[in-house]
Amino acid sequence: MASEGRRIVFAGTPDFAKIILQALLQGPEQVIGVLTQPDRPAGRGRSLQQSPVKQLAEAAGVPVWQPQTLKDPAAQEALRALAPDLLVVVAYGQILPQAVLDIPRRGAINVHASLLPAWRGAAPIARAIAAGDTETGVSIMQMEAGLDSGPVLWTSRTPIYPDDNAATLHDRLAILGAEALRQTLDRLWTGALRPVAQDHERATYARKLRKEEAAVDWRRPAAELDRLVRAFNPAPVAHTLFRGKGLRIWEARAEDWTAPAPAPSGVVVDLGTDGLGVACGSGMLRLLRVQPAGKAAMSAGDFLRGYRVLLGERLG
Repeated sequence: MASEGRRIVFAGTPDFAKIILQALLQGPEQVIGVLTQPDRPAGRGRSLQQSPVKQLAEAAGVPVWQPQTLKDPAAQEALRALAPDLLVVVAYGQILPQAVLDIPRRGAINVHASLLPAWRGAAPIARAIAAGDTETGVSIMQMEAGLDSGPVLWTSRTPIYPDDNAATLHDRLAILGAEALRQTLDRLWTGALRPVAQDHERATYARKLRKEEAAVDWRRPAAELDRLVRAFNPAPVAHTLFRGKGLRIWEARAEDWTAPAPAPSGVVVDLGTDGLGVACGSGMLRLLRVQPAGKAAMSAGDFLRGYRVLLGERLG
């Protein structure tokens, strides 16, 4: 049975938060309520879809609230009526006003997928890959009014492997986040945590991903484009043009390559058994898995055979 003084309200929305909530529901704390974003239209039919966190909470019998904004006094009063000891926030999708942070007896903590102060903001996983970071992790932070600026209570680290994309790293960090939250809570209840203030001078910001950023500029080095492809998988997916139509790039590999003769960036310069090589600003990017417009994703080998790609054709 949950101990007295360990009543938690959980605020989160996507799959990352769902994985952490699933672990939290195992106790010993009592999750007395869940805040998540309102149902949103999604898919081709634009039907309303519940967030992953809402689906899990309802299946577990935990009450769910979906206020449009927590600036609403009525939403704040509903939270206050729950008399939570702690608010645990994981990718909720709203900035929490100070009035909300002040409601729980022990305040609010946030599970953030970066090594703070690096990559504060909306898209820390993708930005870490795109920047070429070799390490990332999870920070458990005491929340305050600023954007991911509060003191850090716990940090767990993991390498970023050369073949990691945003999907694989997301899943690993979610599991790491659940473990880090457990370590934090066990110490929070006994007063054993020692908050460490962030060095704000070293802060970097992970702005929200935009589709136009995923357009491949073949003038950039192959190593940068390799990171872009991995950072933007599964969304918004790196893309270019092939024969005037869209071509999504799901998987690629940077290779050292020196042109025997001058080759403009974006030109197909190699037709290998595992994919086509495209000249970049420096080096060559070998496309391994692609998706032509209107088609399913396929291996680059199948793409080569099906579309009879020629040396010298240009992408972009």
